[in-house]
This record gives sequence, structure tokens and C-alpha cells, in this order.
Amino acid sequence: MSTERRVHLSRSARPAYDALEAFSQTVGTIAAEAGIDARLRELVLIHASQLNGCAYCVRVHVDRAAAAGLGVDEIAQLATWRESGVFSARERAALELAECYVFIHEGGVPDEVYDRVGGILSEQEYVAISWLLVSINAFNRIAIAGKYPVPPRAVQSDAGEDPA
Repeated sequence: MSTERRVHLSRSARPAYDALEAFSQTVGTIAAEAGIDARLRELVLIHASQLNGCAYCVRVHVDRAAAAGLGVDEIAQLATWRESGVFSARERAALELAECYVFIHEGGVPDEVYDRVGGILSEQEYVAISWLLVSINAFNRIAIAGKYPVPPRAVQSDAGEDPA
């Protein structure tokens, strides 16, 4: 089956996709009520999407992250968050949890990670981030299976800039 003829689950079984969208909205509400701001939410969603190899969701959440005020440096540093100094302890805990959820088949959330993350995040934050990760992993699988396209963006020129 070619990419052009690939079944898109979001269109082919709309009631199921609508239910996932509703689930995502519920999860977003839980996250907001737990104090998960847009910055932390988008960092976690981008990182999980990167690890899953979902270019479509990476683009969506990078756009949302930029709208939430994340800068180029923070977004670029996600791939190297362990070596980077731009993330808070809370963000680092959430990013580590994201890795556990993406690679859940490799041993779940190990006790040492659970204890470390639980020493930084409140129970409500842990729960909210976990549900965000369950949600994004589902969306990643839909977009990856459907080979959702991520074409180059149109290049915008700076009108007043001298090209020389």
C-alpha cells in the first residue's frame, strides 16, 4: 500500500478518533488542574513524539510550544536534556518519565525512576503527566501508522534584510 493510499484512522473510524480527542481534552484538563503549565506539557509531548519517531506530532507540539513561549534553545536541547542545563528539576523529571512511557515495554517505570520522579513531582503532577504520555503515545501511533505527511514549510523571507 502506497503512502497516498494509506488508511488514515482519524478519517476512517471517526467515532474512535473523536473519543481519543475527547480523552485528550480530559487529560488536558487533569494536567491543568494539577498545575502542569503549557511549557511543561509541550516539552513532554515533543520529547515523547521525538522518541516515537512521529514527525507529524513533533511539528504540532513544537508549534504549540513556541506559542506557549518556549524558545528555540529549549526546543533544540530536548534531545540532549540530560546534558543540558536549560531544564528545571521538575522538567527533567517529566522528561525522564516520558522516556519510560515511550519504552514501557523495556521494564515499565523502574522503581528508581519512580522514586526519583516522585521525589520531585507531586502525585497529582505524576498522574497528569502519565496521562499526557498515554494520550500522546496513542496519537503518535495513529500518525505514524498513517504516514501523516510533514512537508517542508514555505520559506519566508525577511522583507527588510539585505541578502549581501
